[in-house]
Amino acid sequence: MMSRRIFAPFSLFLLLAVGFQTVFAQESSRSTENALDWLKKMAEAPRRHNYSGTFVYYANGHVETSRIVHKTDQAGERERIEVLDGSPRIVFRDNDEMQCYLPESKKIYTEKRWFRKFFPDILPFPLDDVDRNYYVKETGRERISDYECQVLSLMPRDPFRYGYQFWIDAKTGVPVKAAVVNGNQIIEQFAFAQLEIDKEIDPSQLKPNQVLVADDWQTTNLLTSILKEGDLQWQIKNLPAGFRKLVEMKRNLTEKTALVDHIAVSDGLATVSVFIEPISKDAPSPVPGFFTSRGAINIYVRTLDDHKITAVGEVPLETIKLIGDSVVKKN
Repeated sequence: MMSRRIFAPFSLFLLLAVGFQTVFAQESSRSTENALDWLKKMAEAPRRHNYSGTFVYYANGHVETSRIVHKTDQAGERERIEVLDGSPRIVFRDNDEMQCYLPESKKIYTEKRWFRKFFPDILPFPLDDVDRNYYVKETGRERISDYECQVLSLMPRDPFRYGYQFWIDAKTGVPVKAAVVNGNQIIEQFAFAQLEIDKEIDPSQLKPNQVLVADDWQTTNLLTSILKEGDLQWQIKNLPAGFRKLVEMKRNLTEKTALVDHIAVSDGLATVSVFIEPISKDAPSPVPGFFTSRGAINIYVRTLDDHKITAVGEVPLETIKLIGDSVVKKN
C-alpha cells in the first residue's frame, strides 16, 4: 500500500509537543470564514510554491528525519523526499507518478499517487467535507523555524475522527508544522526544522543520481485499475457519519501475487482504505483483530467468506472497526 503507507515510511512528523485540549465541536458551531480561508490557502500552497528543507516526524517515541525538495512550474510538480534515519528510502514524484528507491535491496517501486498524504501537502482540495466534520478555528500566531505562523485547530464534531492542529506560514500558506490529536493527547507530529520557501530549485536535485540508475536494480510497477461504480462484488454498507466512498480499485501491492480489491473512503480529511483479498489455501489463516501501527494509523482485520478484509486509516479504533465490519458481499 503505497499511498498513505508509503506514507508509512514517509509519514514524517515532529517533536516539540504542544499540549492543547480538543473537544467535540457542537453541531451548531460554524467555522469562521476567515479560518476556512486559511485552510484553503494551506491546501493550495504546497502545490504552488517551491520549497526545500528538513522535517522531523515524531510518534510513539519514534523520531525520523527527512529531507524534501519540491519544485512547481508549467510542467506541474516534481519532488524528492529522502529519509535520513534508518534504512535509506528515497521517493521521486513527477506530478502523480512516483518512484520509491530502496538502496539496501536495490529495488524500485513505481505507482500512481491517488491520495495526497505527503507532508507538507496533507490536505485534499477542494475542502468540501471538512467544515461538516470539523470545527475550524484560528488559535493565534506562533513563530516556528523562523516563520511567523497562523495556528489553526480542527476540532472533530463527533468521536469518529481525530483532531488536528496546523501551523501555517502566514505569508505563503505552506504548512510548517502539524499535529494529530485525540482529546488532549498528541498522537503524531511533523514539522520543518529547516525550511526555505520560493527559492530557485536546481532540476538536478529532482532526478536519481548514477548510483540509483544502475542496471542491477529491480523495478516493480504497482498497477492500479479504477473501477466503475458497483464493479466490485463488495460494498461498505454502513459508513460512519461524515464518511463517503471515494473510489473502487483493483491493485497489485508489494508482496502480493494476485490483485487486491481496494475501496477508499474519506471524511474530507482522514482517509481509510479497505483491502479485500482471497485467503490462499497454502497461506496461514489470518489473525482477526486490531494491529498497531505508528502514529495515527490504525489497522483492523476480519475474515468473511474465505476472504481477508483489512481496514487501514488515520481514524480511531472504533471508526476503523465500524468500517471494516460494514464490508459485505453483494447479493
